[in-house]
Amino acid sequence: MESLGDKLKAARELKGYTYDQVSRETNIAGRYLEALEQEDFSIFPGEPYLLGFLRNYGEYLALDVGELLSLYRSLKIQEQPIPVEQLLRSPPNYAKIILSILIPLLVLGAAGGGYYLFKNRPRKEASAAPVRSATEYVMSTDSLERRFYRGDSILIPLGTDQYKLALSNLGEALTITTPGGAVMLDLSQEVNVDLNNDGIAELRITAADFVKNDSAAGALLRFEMNNGIPVLDTPPSAEGAAPPAVSGPGVTVIFPASPRDPPIISPYPFTLQFAFQGYCMFRWEILRERDRRDRNEQYFQRGDELNIQAQNGIRIWVSNAQVAKLQVIGGSRTVTQELGGAGEVVVAEILWVQDEEKHYRLVLARLESAVPQ
Repeated sequence: MESLGDKLKAARELKGYTYDQVSRETNIAGRYLEALEQEDFSIFPGEPYLLGFLRNYGEYLALDVGELLSLYRSLKIQEQPIPVEQLLRSPPNYAKIILSILIPLLVLGAAGGGYYLFKNRPRKEASAAPVRSATEYVMSTDSLERRFYRGDSILIPLGTDQYKLALSNLGEALTITTPGGAVMLDLSQEVNVDLNNDGIAELRITAADFVKNDSAAGALLRFEMNNGIPVLDTPPSAEGAAPPAVSGPGVTVIFPASPRDPPIISPYPFTLQFAFQGYCMFRWEILRERDRRDRNEQYFQRGDELNIQAQNGIRIWVSNAQVAKLQVIGGSRTVTQELGGAGEVVVAEILWVQDEEKHYRLVLARLESAVPQ
C-alpha cells in the first residue's frame, strides 16, 4: 500500500508543482509541506495544525482527504509500542482454556443477577445531564488563540470601548457575529473586521482548525489586532484607475446575495481553479497584495490545471477563453464561471467591490480596452 508521504509527493510531482508554488497558493510553509511528504510530524506545533495542513494540502492536490486522514491514523497506531508482556506471553494450555470458558460464564451469571437487582431497585428521579454554558473571553493582549464552541464570545477592547463577537454557527463554514454583521470563514481562511465602522480593519480572525458539521468539536480561532493598518473599501482595478461597479456592462457578480446567507461585510480569500481543455497562453497577476506583485505567464495544454488564491483580487489574460474552464471557490461555495468563446482573447479582473449598502460582492469585470504588455 502506498504510504501517506509517497501519495502526497507522487501527486505533487505528477502535477509538476514545486514546494514554493504550493506554499504560495495554499499559505502553508514549505517546511511543513516537506514534513508531510517525509512523514516527519515532530515539527508541527500541534496535531490540530497538522490535520488542518493535511486537509488543505490534500484538497489542493485533488486527493481523497478521508483516505489521507486514515493513512495518518494508521501511522500513529503503528508508532505505538507493543507491550513486552504480549511478546513474552507463553502458549496457552488446556487448564487455561477451561478457566477462560468458566470464568466468563460465572461473570455473566453474576452480571445477570446484578441486572435483575438493578431493574427491581426502588427508582429515583434521574438528574439532568450537565449542559455546557457559553463562555465569554476577554482579549487582553494583541492576539488570542483558543478553541471556541457555539455560543462562546469574546470582548475586544478598543480605546475606551469594547466590542463583542460570538461564534453563532459551526457547519460547512464558521459564522461569527460581529458589530457590523455576520462573517463566514472556511478552514484556514482569515477575515479582517472593522469593529467601529471607521474604515480601518482593526481585527483579523483566522479559522485555524475545525471539523465541518461537528459543532461538538468546536473551532480553534485566532484573533489578532491589526494595529491600525487601513483596509480600503474596494481594491482598485489598476494603478490610478477607478474600481468597477457592482453591476453594469461587462460585470458579472460571482457570489450573488442570497436570503439564506448573511451579507458579506469583509473580503475573504478566494481561489480560482482552472482546468484547461486545450492549448492557450495564460497570464495572471495578484492585485492589492504588497508581497505578491509579480506577473506570471505560462503556456497550458489540454489536461493541465491551475489554482490561484488571493485575498482581494486577480487580473487574468487568456488567449483562448473557451478552453479555460473556471471555478471560483470561497466561503464554502463553488461557482462555475464562463470566460468567453473559442479563440476569444479575454482580459478580466476578479475582485471584491462594495455595493450601495457597503456589502462586498465578488465580481468578474471584463477589461475590453486592456492590451497585454
